[in-house]
Amino acid sequence: MSGPRPDHGGRLNHAARHWGIPASDWLDLSTGINPHGYPVPAIPERVWRRLPEDDDGLETIARTWLDLPAHAGCLPVAGSQAALQTLPWLRRPGRVGVPAPGYQEHAAAWQRAGHRLVPLTAEQVPAALPDLDALVWIHPNNPTGATLDTHTLLGWHRQLAKRDGWLLVDEAFIEASPATSLVPHLGAPGLVVLRSLGKFFGLAGLRAGLMAGPTALCRALDERLGPWALSHPARHVMATALADRDWQADTRRRLRDDRQRLDALLQEHGLNPQGDSDLFAWCPTANAAGYHQRLARQAVLTRLWQQPDGLRLGLPGDQAGWRHLAAALAEA
Repeated sequence: MSGPRPDHGGRLNHAARHWGIPASDWLDLSTGINPHGYPVPAIPERVWRRLPEDDDGLETIARTWLDLPAHAGCLPVAGSQAALQTLPWLRRPGRVGVPAPGYQEHAAAWQRAGHRLVPLTAEQVPAALPDLDALVWIHPNNPTGATLDTHTLLGWHRQLAKRDGWLLVDEAFIEASPATSLVPHLGAPGLVVLRSLGKFFGLAGLRAGLMAGPTALCRALDERLGPWALSHPARHVMATALADRDWQADTRRRLRDDRQRLDALLQEHGLNPQGDSDLFAWCPTANAAGYHQRLARQAVLTRLWQQPDGLRLGLPGDQAGWRHLAAALAEA
């Protein structure tokens, strides 16, 4: 099955053409990517010259970073996107719950693999669980930033596991506040977590992430993806970034301060920022399209959602960006 590709943030070149404003003049807040990403060191020449090897120590570093239970599997992948679009092919077609609203690539991937989609809010999940073969959940949600308590998520998993179902949890944005991660509970049948280096680490262009869950499922995905699925430079940078705990701790503090600053600025201009992610704010508003367009005329790119109506705004990366946003909000 195929259909139109889901829309995404970060389409800066398209916005520049559409609004007739040079790309260099824009403040792009549409992605939720940390604007102060990990400072990638110089990559050794040998990394460029040799094929990647899966016994290079990356898995051990990743397991330590996650504090992954010994009986759980871990697979480095070319961004969590590589895992989420391949995993649906490892199950027979069935009924799959997907979050509404939510990152649209999940629904598209399961639909392509022949599964029947059941869009769900958190409140609708309990009643739907008895008829689901798998449930995808985004935690914190993208775009709303909403989180759920661990007890609720594990309860959903227990119900699904009774029928060999899966709970697939996309934690792409969780690293800013990792305390609510389901990683400590991995190893149980049918519980899968995806992590990404694109958001918190600000390395979206690296295309690097992790799948963690049942060992047999990690092996099956590895076989499906084939050899050298993650480039040698990506493996090298990933290992370096995951091992740098000092940078991670400093970055969490900085993101928390910047998110509070963003909330205050948005509230000052009549918006109602929500969500538990320190990487972006969700602003529900009945006039989301109008806000999006007025900000775009001021060269500020936001992520527009219309079901439900709202804007998702990431964090400016410098003082010029903060001033740009403040002026655009005042004009809008």
